[in-house]
Amino acid sequence: MISVRHQTSHTDVNQSENQPPAIVMETTIVPKEASSPFSLIWETNDENIQYYAYLYFAELVKLKRNQFRGFSISHNGNYWKGPIIPDYLNTSSIYNIKPLDPGKQHELTLTRIENSTLPPIFNAAEIYSNIEILELESDQGDVDAIKKIKSTYKVINDWEGDPCIPRAYPWSGIGCSNESSPRIISLNLSSSNLTGLISTDILDLTALQILDLSNNDLTGKVPDLSKLSKLEVLNLENNNLSCPIPPELIRRFNDSLLSLSVKCNNEMEKKEKNKVIIPVVASIGGLLIIAIIAGIIFWIARSKRKQEGNDAVEVHRPETKTNVGDGSLETRRRQFTYSEVVRVTNNFVRILGRGSFGAVYHGMIDDIQVAAKMLAPSAIQSHDQFKAEVATLLNVQHRNLTKLEGYLCEGTHLGLIFEYTANGSLAQHLYEISSSVLSWEDRLRIAMDAAQGLAFLHDGCKPPIIHGNVKPTNILLTENFQAKLSDFGVFKSYPTNDNASYVDPEYKTSNRLSPKSDVYSFGLTLLEIVCCKPVISKSEGQDSIHIIKWVGHMVAQGDFRNIADKRLKGEYNITSVRKAVEVAMACVSVNSVRRPTMNKVVAELKSCLAIELSRTPENQAPHSIESTEMTSIYMVLPPQTGPMAR
Repeated sequence: MISVRHQTSHTDVNQSENQPPAIVMETTIVPKEASSPFSLIWETNDENIQYYAYLYFAELVKLKRNQFRGFSISHNGNYWKGPIIPDYLNTSSIYNIKPLDPGKQHELTLTRIENSTLPPIFNAAEIYSNIEILELESDQGDVDAIKKIKSTYKVINDWEGDPCIPRAYPWSGIGCSNESSPRIISLNLSSSNLTGLISTDILDLTALQILDLSNNDLTGKVPDLSKLSKLEVLNLENNNLSCPIPPELIRRFNDSLLSLSVKCNNEMEKKEKNKVIIPVVASIGGLLIIAIIAGIIFWIARSKRKQEGNDAVEVHRPETKTNVGDGSLETRRRQFTYSEVVRVTNNFVRILGRGSFGAVYHGMIDDIQVAAKMLAPSAIQSHDQFKAEVATLLNVQHRNLTKLEGYLCEGTHLGLIFEYTANGSLAQHLYEISSSVLSWEDRLRIAMDAAQGLAFLHDGCKPPIIHGNVKPTNILLTENFQAKLSDFGVFKSYPTNDNASYVDPEYKTSNRLSPKSDVYSFGLTLLEIVCCKPVISKSEGQDSIHIIKWVGHMVAQGDFRNIADKRLKGEYNITSVRKAVEVAMACVSVNSVRRPTMNKVVAELKSCLAIELSRTPENQAPHSIESTEMTSIYMVLPPQTGPMAR
């Protein structure tokens, strides 16, 4: 066999969103002899497993007039598809909705047809198999309701499959109960660019406890959501809703049964009331004229009083705690004095780490641990800029982002007070000598958490926040090994010496960071999670090698086992590792347009985790439904430094 890489620098392979990425389709495998077939073979211990094959082809070489390539495909010696005639620089998908015939060995053979002058080619394949997810499906009423909501608002996140299964990773923005048949108990579609009316399909989510539709462009009246008897938190702030607020919601709010945040406009109501026509009728008696004039004066006065009133009705209960159990310091998020910080840190006695902007110290506030990051004055442009960015960060809350509890801004003393994470950074667990090694499942969960935090910064904040410094040292781990992104949002308009290896190559030419710059840095971090190798490795007597080049070389050989950290000792599903590597390599594409969004990365990592969880019986529950999972078989070569074809 020989491998061919397309060298065209100005033309891409045309492909749809659901087809393999550019790094896959830009390569092909071709038999050396024109008459030789190409075979893709895999074996299984269970001949009853149903497999579904998806094959992808694209002609990467402009054929001459006397050249023609065509081939057919057989499965275990029986005709399957064909003839196949690949299009130049255009991806063709070949598949069958029926499963392949059962057997312990499967062989897909590509054989040239009679009038073909060239051998068959092979670009990529995806092989699906039926696996069991041993958990009950979500409540059907909830599934129907959430699908209608998805259709109404055109939600394009990772909303595919069952909203609550696997339990560890439900759909983004959705929280589920722990019942045998899970119920949807929270729905967060804040900052999701929703428009139109509030969907009444929400009323069919009868177990809903928390509903957040804030920071959208919703219009119309607030529906009577009091019918959701279990609703405890309702956030409708920063929309264009009109009054009145349903009285039952107000009653529940006043009775402390509901945390309600809503602002509605009276403007439409006033316009309706101002459409009052006052007839002026000629009258004979002076008293009637006086009465009419008095009525006009009264009407004008009343309208003026209305204009002087508020244009909006606000219902808001600040300081409402919705995370009572996480030991948060909700009531202490404030500005600290330098003397207070000295006392909190016990005169800066215990240092947790250092960076280009300053040192981080351990502290205590009322028996709750915190991390105090003291900043060098040169780290900021002005005190006003510092306070403005801090004000923004105080409102950024996500379970996978470190929470900012307060700040210090007193003369030359500058600092940020964060929640404390007991298990240090991901870098420490990857590279420092330790008796325990993070399992593959743990690594996927950490990567998932970090990806969700980054996706929230990009899509859940207005305006979007660019992290600008994604790397293992800035992924912190709580006592339960939940990952939280740190060091985001402030002073990250330019790269530093500390993160030079993680900087988007496009920054060198554009001098600007974008969300896709974070995707690139995350891709490098994900490769480190898989390989446990630094971005740039230096061996004695050898030139340094970049992790992208090394992984690309190993991928080209199909050697995914040697990509994975050897300390894992093979304790992983190789398909899960392969998919994670493919996600990472897509993230580090030279051209930022080809990089996925972080929401897409989250969805792909969920798939990786689901595959890994299916490997171990202890992660499976006693009830069974069927689902389809994917195994990708990709033949790729190392990424080239110039523009790549699709």
